Amino acid sequence: MLKFFAPTLLCLSLLATTAHAGAQREEYLSDSVASSLRRSIADRIEPRLMFANKAEGEAWLDEMSERLKSRIPDEFVRRKLLTAIHYEATRAGLDPQMVLGLIHIESRFNRYAISPVGARGLMQVMPFWQRAIGTPDQSLFDMNTNLRYGCSILRHYLNIENGDLFRALGRYNGSLGKAEYPNLVYSAWKGYYDWNDGVGQKVAQK
Repeated sequence: MLKFFAPTLLCLSLLATTAHAGAQREEYLSDSVASSLRRSIADRIEPRLMFANKAEGEAWLDEMSERLKSRIPDEFVRRKLLTAIHYEATRAGLDPQMVLGLIHIESRFNRYAISPVGARGLMQVMPFWQRAIGTPDQSLFDMNTNLRYGCSILRHYLNIENGDLFRALGRYNGSLGKAEYPNLVYSAWKGYYDWNDGVGQKVAQK
């Protein structure tokens, strides 16, 4: 069950002034988990929209592109990014709109963002993940690579927390058990990127 406590309007007011860069903590990974994550990172396929039909995909892309227009003026870049986000989120069993909310909080869609603790890129991935499940030559400033890492890591945290998104987001931010960060992501998700298409994509529970 999702446990979000802070009022949405309060959280939305914080979005304009607060950026919460990711600070995942390095933890022990079993051989099987590390191997699974490595396969996920290494399996590169050209991103594409993951909708039942083309019309639904185009409607989503048009709508989200309009919402991101002020942050990413270049339409080609905007639509390419959104396609990659939808693909990587869906592939990892995550709600693409929730991932948009997370990126909104983590980096404000700046692919070259670096936090004070060294987290990098759109989803503010900590470099130790390259050592744990990737390779040093993979750039965390590369859009597709960063999204692949970020979505795979959040899926891993969801698995650890048995589908509890509140706790998984806390792990992602390095603030497990505290409400502020999950509330901010939730508020950005619902306040800026909510999508009512009748399909009802939800965060996968496991």
